[in-house]
Amino acid sequence: MSENDPFDNIDIPDDPTADLDRATQQLTVHTEQRRYGKTMTIIEGFEGDVDIGALASELKSAFGTGGTVKDGRIELQGDHQDRARARLEEKGYQLR
Repeated sequence: MSENDPFDNIDIPDDPTADLDRATQQLTVHTEQRRYGKTMTIIEGFEGDVDIGALASELKSAFGTGGTVKDGRIELQGDHQDRARARLEEKGYQLR
């Protein structure tokens, strides 16, 4: 290659198709009322090779809230529906 190759500084991931799972999934974000009037934000619809635990941890830290991963879905304490939608869209997920 020559010294002036414009492609030398491009950061190409080892697996360029890794983000396809994220882009093709249709996630649903909604809220549910739990006991004692507590609101939970539910994120579901994950398929394939997604690290739901890591994503849940990131969302909990970003929103300063508690939560869990249960039955293949993320449950966050409180009403974080709008913020969760924005964060997931930033990360490349498709939402219903």
